[in-house]
Amino acid sequence: MTEPDIPKTRPGPARRPVRAAIIAACSAAVVGGGLLYGMTRGGKEAGSGACGDSGSVADRVRPLARGDVAALNIAKSPGPMARIAFETGDGRKNLGDFRGKTLLVNLWATWCIPCREEMPALDRLQAERGGADFEVVAISIDTTRLEKRQAFLAEAGVKNLAFYADPTAEVFQVLKKAGKVVGLPTSILVDRDGCEIGVMSGPADWASADAAALVMAAIGAPSR
Repeated sequence: MTEPDIPKTRPGPARRPVRAAIIAACSAAVVGGGLLYGMTRGGKEAGSGACGDSGSVADRVRPLARGDVAALNIAKSPGPMARIAFETGDGRKNLGDFRGKTLLVNLWATWCIPCREEMPALDRLQAERGGADFEVVAISIDTTRLEKRQAFLAEAGVKNLAFYADPTAEVFQVLKKAGKVVGLPTSILVDRDGCEIGVMSGPADWASADAAALVMAAIGAPSR
């Protein structure tokens, strides 16, 4: 998959929610499934019964999807997040490795201008809220000029986000097939049981008070 195959969402005015741009369809490859963070080979979500308790998380979060995070589309009936895998500095991970943590999964690329603008806010969110119960999982899906990824993070002053990447862009393909991605950036809120709580197409001010309140509600902790 080349860079032009992955559409970018358009940046909107500062500190205002944005909507995804209409894009051309992309072909998708689906990986094998499991119970949590899994899909069947036919593309259908597996083990939806595992998300029976996630409705209460969605109910807590729904009224807080406002202001700077108003574009987060909260699931009516949360289901398991699609199975995705990506590279780390010391090996390969999949989302199942994060079970027990609430996650904000973010797809980005260095050539995506809205992604570049959003990255410092994601870094700040990780600095202020990250820990044993929450992590921003920002995954680069650059497929060429891979040396630019780390250079960009350094230039942006990113110090708190772990480096995750998928140079094959299969993560994008899988989530596109699951109907979760229409362009970049995309953020997906996942609860500690591996169930998808909400999806946002386009950038947001993740360093805002609105974002902090939403994340803390997803974790199930009082705002701080």
